[in-house]
Amino acid sequence: MIRNIPAVTKNLLLINILAFAASALILPGLKTTGGLHFFLASDFHLYQFVTYMFLHANFQHLFFNMFALWMFGCVMEQVWGSKKFLIYYMVCGIGAGLMQEAAQLINLSMTLQQTYPEISLLNLPKGLAMQLNYWTTIGASGSVYAILLAFGMTFPNERMFIFPLPIPIKAKWFVLLYIGIEVFSALTLPGDGVAHMAHLGGMLFGFIMIRYWQKHPGAYYNHNNGYGFFNNLKQNFEKMKQKKAEPQGNMHAEQGGRQESDWEYNARKKANQDEIDRILDKIRASGYDSLTKEEKKKLFDSSKDYD
Repeated sequence: MIRNIPAVTKNLLLINILAFAASALILPGLKTTGGLHFFLASDFHLYQFVTYMFLHANFQHLFFNMFALWMFGCVMEQVWGSKKFLIYYMVCGIGAGLMQEAAQLINLSMTLQQTYPEISLLNLPKGLAMQLNYWTTIGASGSVYAILLAFGMTFPNERMFIFPLPIPIKAKWFVLLYIGIEVFSALTLPGDGVAHMAHLGGMLFGFIMIRYWQKHPGAYYNHNNGYGFFNNLKQNFEKMKQKKAEPQGNMHAEQGGRQESDWEYNARKKANQDEIDRILDKIRASGYDSLTKEEKKKLFDSSKDYD
């Protein structure tokens, strides 16, 4: 099963799992060193904007983030290609960290203004700077929420079964539901220990990047407008054509029982492949949702030949 996971998603899963094992069994101080501290804290370092994404508080935190990364990351990496997916993951993770830092700065400013108006942010006492080290953020949630957003924007009408909802829900409504929950939680549960602003920050940076890429398809590099997944699907159809051996003899059985000649057989196969190519080109140009029911059925029926 792991062999079917795209390269970047697979390596991100492994790095997160290994980092969690190392912090739990070998290096207990890894979370303190690699976690993202508030930028005015004494233990803050720039590299923490990257390292914090690969550390998790506990197994439950790790499991849900990695499950979502596997579930949606596999799809988006196939759609975008590995390089573009990795850029998106890292930029959104760093953006989530920046949003969390901004939220902490606002929180600190309001606290000082109300409680210690004589203390300036530009000249914090050493003791307070050490206390701020407790504001530490860890987890891949910012990047994972951004991938969830990308899935919802790419496949908005894809139906998903989400526990405990008894009916399927479209991906676009699922994403909006999560955004609403995070906004509500950020406003009403500021001390619950969850970096809600990091989640929203990852989604915000993800939205900006996706909108930019939609307007500039060739940004960063050319990967057929990001539809690598559908290019691979077309290649699989081509492999099917080559794999299927020519039936023995010069006559081929048709569904109605009538024997067809080599010319008729080859003409029928070519017409079928041309139709599949046309459908795949339509997906690349307008997306999967632009297909008619007949075209979707044709694509599904043809894809069963690969199993």
